[in-house]
Amino acid sequence: MAEDEQRPAKKEPDGALGGLVKAESMLQLALAVPVGCVLGLFLGKWLDGKFHTHWIVVLGMLVGSAGGFVQIFTYAARSMRNDK
Repeated sequence: MAEDEQRPAKKEPDGALGGLVKAESMLQLALAVPVGCVLGLFLGKWLDGKFHTHWIVVLGMLVGSAGGFVQIFTYAARSMRNDK
């Protein structure tokens, strides 16, 4: 952790390229939870078929959405740290 605090913040490009970088970051955040849910759904359905159950699909969706939220919170924490 101490190494992260000593590292200088990455400088984002200015101008049009900087806008594209920001837009790409926001697009990743917008897709984090839905993509996690869909991947969890498909993996859960596949595992339900293999094990002849009906509850793994719900667990897969919950784990996928949690992964998306972790990605959002990590990005938010990194952004707040870089703004200081």
